[in-house]
Amino acid sequence: MLLKKNLSWLVVGAAAVLCGCEANDNSKRSGVSVAPSAGAIDSDSQADGSGAPSGVVDNAADETKPLVVEEPKVERPRGMVWIPGGTSKMGGDGNQPDEQPIHDVELDGFWMDATEVTVGEFKRFVDATGYKTLAERKPKREEFAGQVSAEAIAAIKEEMLVPGSICFNPKFDSAAFPKGRRPTPDEIYLVWKYEPGANWQHPDGPSSSIEDRLDHPVTHVSWNDAVEYCKWAGRRLPTEAEWEYAGRGGLDSKIYPWGDTREPNGRWMANIWQGEWPFKNFVQDGHEKTSPVMSFDANGFGLYDMSGNVWEWCHDWYQGEYYASSPKRNPFGPADSFDPIEPTIPKRVQRGGSFMCNANYCTGYRVSARMKGDPNTATWHCGFRTVLTPSMYESYKAAPGAAAGRGVKN
Repeated sequence: MLLKKNLSWLVVGAAAVLCGCEANDNSKRSGVSVAPSAGAIDSDSQADGSGAPSGVVDNAADETKPLVVEEPKVERPRGMVWIPGGTSKMGGDGNQPDEQPIHDVELDGFWMDATEVTVGEFKRFVDATGYKTLAERKPKREEFAGQVSAEAIAAIKEEMLVPGSICFNPKFDSAAFPKGRRPTPDEIYLVWKYEPGANWQHPDGPSSSIEDRLDHPVTHVSWNDAVEYCKWAGRRLPTEAEWEYAGRGGLDSKIYPWGDTREPNGRWMANIWQGEWPFKNFVQDGHEKTSPVMSFDANGFGLYDMSGNVWEWCHDWYQGEYYASSPKRNPFGPADSFDPIEPTIPKRVQRGGSFMCNANYCTGYRVSARMKGDPNTATWHCGFRTVLTPSMYESYKAAPGAAAGRGVKN
């Protein structure tokens, strides 16, 4: 899939994310590797890419211990809400094989960001550390080793190796894009482009800015960029199970964070695409691209944008068949990744859908919907939020980013 006439797609492995709505494949892999359960994952375990926790904490090692339900009597981290521990159904009963089987999970309580990490919050991190994101760095040929052939790597022209990220292509050839059927992976390329100069500070390309978007979710951050932010902030990315449990807001087995009806009483509840994607967006929800955080109602746990706005990185590696062998208590995800659509590219899980999700191609705004992306890929419609467990609280307080606080009040 990566071998395109426009070899600039190779620069950041764009095929690994596409619109964040690629079709799930029914191909199977035998012998799913499962990582041990973990109640919390520290930042080092995220950064090393191993998919295994550096240490099992909280009640993860002993499933006979009661779940952590009540919020600890400490000062609540600013901008976060407490998600009480409990048991819930995970997965969906639709036509997506990787959301099945529906299974029970038991999770210890944790704090979660009430909103996606905003541009303003990410700017504080960058200002404090001088960090440069993937999209701001010149790609290197060796970064593609093992994912595409040596011949393909050699064919990449030097002028294509420029910093940038993936954006929607509003000038795509609409006559070549199919109507009335699901597009093939190759056809999806028509609506996306590698945009030199696009990054978190220039979301739509080099001529755009963030001056009026500081309260929007940050985008054009790779999984690795998100992990670096977490290390500075003393927090971590949520596991996929934590994300889905929190996303349901206490409404077990519901399709959306607010219930089973997408537009109750005709009201749009999330920032998604209205109309036939990718031809026409009627913008009935008032937002063509990202929306400011808190633009829509929170779910039952007090979390905003758990449906739509931007996809959110999770800690877990992606495997389509993981649910069949997932541990019940604090599942940590598989020990490695396998995506049959692109078997040579490791993927991390993304959740929640985005402003590009739609009814005719992608329904990623459902709570159970799963997506996956190359950790070394950034796009204009993927961001993240963080979590914190009680066992991480003391180290969190000592983290340099904790003193900076978040820009969103509880």
